[in-house]
Amino acid sequence: MPDTRRTRSPALAVGGDFWLAGPDGAAGAGRIALLRAIDTHGSISAAAREMGMSYKAAWDAVDTMNNLAGQPLVIRETGGKGGGGTRLTEQGHRIVASYELIAQAHRRFVEDATQALNGAGDQLQLLRRLSMKTSARNQFHGKVTAIHRGAVNDEIELALPGDSTLYATITHESTSELALAPGSDVIALVKAPWVVLACGDKVRVSARNRLQGNVARVTRGAVNAEVALALPGGGTLVAIVTNDAVDELALVEGATVTALINASHVILAVPA
Repeated sequence: MPDTRRTRSPALAVGGDFWLAGPDGAAGAGRIALLRAIDTHGSISAAAREMGMSYKAAWDAVDTMNNLAGQPLVIRETGGKGGGGTRLTEQGHRIVASYELIAQAHRRFVEDATQALNGAGDQLQLLRRLSMKTSARNQFHGKVTAIHRGAVNDEIELALPGDSTLYATITHESTSELALAPGSDVIALVKAPWVVLACGDKVRVSARNRLQGNVARVTRGAVNAEVALALPGGGTLVAIVTNDAVDELALVEGATVTALINASHVILAVPA
């Protein structure tokens, strides 16, 4: 049986690059590195070798920087005792120095942001969940309490806020791929049209999930209505039903309703 235990994720780090653009030129880390190499070697060919780029590509980059700056940052010198070469102008030196000052400030910002990120603890997990995009109207955070294996599929039992329980039926392969185990944090997704509403105490249906709540609001459309249920624990479950069903079930604000969801209609997701 494969080991489905999830390994501990490494500490996260903030990363980022920046690019300077303005009347004095445009420069990113690569172009500044090329300028430094030219300043060190006094040779465009030697600078190109250090940068792992062709002689032509190096000169193309220099020409671009000179054009964007509106004045030369690099000039070529011919003749003389050393046989000529390339060097930075005063403006070229100022660009490199200015970039380094800003780069230092950027590194300090990234370091501070990384410390804040890894100091966020549980709040970071919440931010991950809030940033998830999906077309499913209903999204719940739950914790796996049990996994019941069948011949082909597994039934995953989830604990939701408010002591509610939600069941999902997924394949053995999905259980393994998601590395699900008791205690795993999971996001349960349910599309609103998959939720069936019923009223009354004696409801006999085959749906595995029965969540009771009170109608919080009803938004009617031309044919269908969106019914939002307030669940124990503060959650909200949304169902799409016909306007006729709203009238027949007397779905008004405050009414007690049972939401029925097939376990096969519950999609599970975990953070990457």
